[in-house]
This record gives sequence, C-alpha cells and structure tokens, in this order.
Amino acid sequence: MNLRTNWVGFKTIVRKEVIRVVRIWVQTIVPPAITMTLYFIIFGNLIGRRIGLMDGFQYMQYIAPGLIMMSVITNSYGNVVSSFFGAKFGKHVEEMVISPMSNATIIMGHVAGGVIRGLMVGSVVTVIALTFTDLSVHHPLITFSMVVLASMVFALLGFVNAVFAKKFDDISIIPTFILTPLTYLGGVFYSISLLPEFWQKVSLGNPILYMVNAFRYGILGTSDISIGYAYLIVGFFVAGLFTLNLVLLNRGIGIRE
Repeated sequence: MNLRTNWVGFKTIVRKEVIRVVRIWVQTIVPPAITMTLYFIIFGNLIGRRIGLMDGFQYMQYIAPGLIMMSVITNSYGNVVSSFFGAKFGKHVEEMVISPMSNATIIMGHVAGGVIRGLMVGSVVTVIALTFTDLSVHHPLITFSMVVLASMVFALLGFVNAVFAKKFDDISIIPTFILTPLTYLGGVFYSISLLPEFWQKVSLGNPILYMVNAFRYGILGTSDISIGYAYLIVGFFVAGLFTLNLVLLNRGIGIRE
C-alpha cells in the first residue's frame, strides 16, 4: 500500500474531524465546559469545604485532574462514535472503505480526531480549573502521555460502538451504562484508600482508575496505584481495541450488513 496515499487519507480524515469540531463548537466545546464548571462549583467549592484535605491536598485541587481527565475521556469517545456512525448513516463510509487507503488509516484518522477534540476540551477545562484552584505539573511527560493514551482508548471504544450501532439511540448505550458508572467509580472524586479493602480490590478492575490516578500523579505527584502498571493497563487497551477495530473493518461488520 502506497504510504503517501495513506498519509493523504489520514490528513483528510483528521482535517474533516477538526473542522467538524470547530464548526459546531457551541455543541462540542461549550457544553462540557459548562458541565465541568458546575462540578467545580458544587463538588469542589461547596462540598469540598466540608471535606477538607484529601491525600494532603485541598479537595478542589485533588479532584481537578480527575475532572479534566473525565472531560477528555467523554469527548474523545463522543467525537468518534458520532462521527463514524454519521458516516454510516449518511452512506459515505463505503467510499472510505473502498478507497486506496487502508482500514488502519481510517481507524487512526478518526482516533486522531477524537484525541484532538479531547485535548481541546481538556485544555478548556484546565483553564476553568485554574480559576478555582492552583495546579502545578510535577511530571509533564507522564501528564501529557497519559492523557493522550486515555483519549486513544476511548476514541477506539467509540469506534467499536459506532461499528455495531444500527440507529442513533445505540450510540448512547455504552456512555449511559458503562462509561458513566466507570468514570464516577474511577477515583475522580475520592481516593480508593477510603474504601473498604474488598471494594478497593474491586476498583482495581476499573481501567479508568489507572488513567485518572496516573494523570493525577503527573500533576499533583500523588497516586493510589503503580504508575508503571497504569501504563501497562492503558497500553494493553490501546493495542487490544485497535486490533478489534481492524478486525471489524476487515470483515465489514456493521458496514456491509
């Protein structure tokens, strides 16, 4: 396969995704910014005053990295699932599939678009967080690499959902029944050290816990889990979900039906 052809295809998909996000910024950027602002006001400012310190940090400061990561995760996922399903619904996904570019390029282009939207929203939420509390990045490389990897995981998961979705209602199943519960139970608002031993062990089965804690470690320097293990878990999900998506596209599942 011609490398230049794939590169042109990749750039075209990414450009389309970025233009789409920017064009409807009132729908893609503003709502999560407002939502996160409410989280900071209610959980951080009002409730946080009663909670006090969490792992040696003010509660507002402690939850800020988790809220930033939560916004990145949900928007990376939402961008890919809506975009690729929209391509299926509009019947122009077939044009991409039969084009000279590889299926891997199609996946990477959409995932890159999801990551870019996730980072855009994450940057906005970070600015909002800085108006409520002080944040200083202790480990820049860990902070940036983990937010990109986490964004990739959920962009790939959004692609899986879009492949199997048959109607618009189907794209809300995973966010409602899987993504939201895992996010709230992923250590965004609390340290798992506060949980009974049994529930601490149960929490270790939640992949979002590793993303949130590694990102929090990058910013605040504190974590409930091993950072090396967090990279191993997140890397496993990136590789596994990319392989799954590639198999689905190669077999035409959700497209040729």
